[in-house]
Order: sequence, then C-alpha cells, then structure tokens
Amino acid sequence: MLIFATVTGVLMALFLNRAGVAWDNPKKYIESGAYGGKGSETHEAAVTGDTVGDPFKDTAGPSIHVLIKMLATIILVMAPLFLKVELNQLGRLRLAGLLVFAL
Repeated sequence: MLIFATVTGVLMALFLNRAGVAWDNPKKYIESGAYGGKGSETHEAAVTGDTVGDPFKDTAGPSIHVLIKMLATIILVMAPLFLKVELNQLGRLRLAGLLVFAL
C-alpha cells in the first residue's frame, strides 16, 4: 500500500506541476505579441488558463509531497499494530500481517 500510494502521489505531483506550467506559460507568450497580443480574445482565454495553471503548479503539486511524507510516517508508526512476530517451531522469526507485502 505504501509503495502504491507513493508512486501514485509522485505521478500526480508531476502531472499537476507540468499541467500547471502548460496552462500558465501561453499567457506570457501571447503578451509578447503572438496571436493578437494583449486585449485580444486569445489573451482573454490565456488569462483563464493562467488562473487555472497557477494553483496547479504553485500549490497542488508541491502539497502532494507533504501528503506522501505524512502517509509514510503514519504507516511506519502504525506498523507494529498490523505486524505479528512469532517464533515458529525451528526458532526462526516469522512475520505475518498486512504490511509485509508492501515491504
């Protein structure tokens, strides 16, 4: 579960960061004079894209990093509740539980 959540979080953070940049940068290009420049209908659409892109690249992507760290910390702290350590007949340790497959 920890590995799946980490991989998914990293991919989502990359997606949000790249999508935010893709929505944000066209406004700068249009303001430099391309596609009619400032005041055109294209510029108005680019302002909308800038409004969507800023939260993606500035907040949503980086905040997933915090979520991944918090999830890892909680799972590692809670691991003793889910793991059961026993000695089998040969005196070897045997681990059984929900988190063993994630390691």
